Amino acid sequence: MSAPINTIQALNWALDDAMAADGSVILLGEEVADPEGGGIMKVSQGLSTKYGARVRSTPISEMAFTGAGVGAAIAGMRPVVEIMLMNFLAVCMDQITNHAAKLRFMSGGQTHVPMVIRTMTGSGFQTGGQHADFLEAWFCHTPGIKVAMPSNPADAYGLLRGAIEDEDPVLFVEHFPSYWNPGAPPARGKAIALGKARIAKAGKDVTLIGYSRSMHDILSVEKKLGADGVDCEVIDLRTVSPLDMETILTSVSKTGRAVVVHEAVRSFGVGAEVSARIHEALFRELRAPVERVASKDSPVPFAKQLENAYLYSHGDIEGAVRQTLKS
Repeated sequence: MSAPINTIQALNWALDDAMAADGSVILLGEEVADPEGGGIMKVSQGLSTKYGARVRSTPISEMAFTGAGVGAAIAGMRPVVEIMLMNFLAVCMDQITNHAAKLRFMSGGQTHVPMVIRTMTGSGFQTGGQHADFLEAWFCHTPGIKVAMPSNPADAYGLLRGAIEDEDPVLFVEHFPSYWNPGAPPARGKAIALGKARIAKAGKDVTLIGYSRSMHDILSVEKKLGADGVDCEVIDLRTVSPLDMETILTSVSKTGRAVVVHEAVRSFGVGAEVSARIHEALFRELRAPVERVASKDSPVPFAKQLENAYLYSHGDIEGAVRQTLKS
């Protein structure tokens, strides 16, 4: 059996293998080249030494180097642009939503923008209100861009390879606090298609739906519930835009109950969209309303006790499951 690896190693392998397989893949971002450290989390460590000028450290100007990525993609390259933290996407929002996401539509399908925007986020390290938000709903609401959010090293590798091979822009969101969690290594060279969820555990009583960080919490709660005789089915969305509604609806049609969990704030989040679609498609089959578990509607606090209170708890997930079982 192969030794476990962490997500940092998996992402490095994905970038290395993609660059080796396709000379049009380039990396852009702050400090991504080896002289500057190979990225703030060392994801691109060793790659500029191996691939030279195809890995470029940029000035601290997210708007400028994201725009450079859009231009490179239009010109035939496959750029991977690293935005250090997800909150910083607000600085280059125009290039992402008004250019990368829209050019295929505005050109009548003649111009594609095959670029990946990598970023990381997540609460738990007291980085405060401008460094730890989950903002995926902004981009899920933007036609033309896909949003992938892996929960483990193997998926991080496969989804990043799939994102690089995609003909349209992909926002690739990594969960910073779980970077070092060990997991099974990927099948190197194999991409995971975007828009396809994974059944992490089969079950019959209730469907638990999550992605990114929430998968770790869902699987912990599922074990506790299993000891009490509750048989949960667990779905890892992997890609939150587009959603794999076929997998979701097949599962919820079987169980009759669903709980959606995400770290982003509750209001107007991915959980609301998933809940709405389930209710629209399966209203008469549901045994209970779909429950949502999410963080409080607040910026991420700095004080540790407030940061803990901001994030949902395992008890919140368990309580939501038990609420569905009352019906």
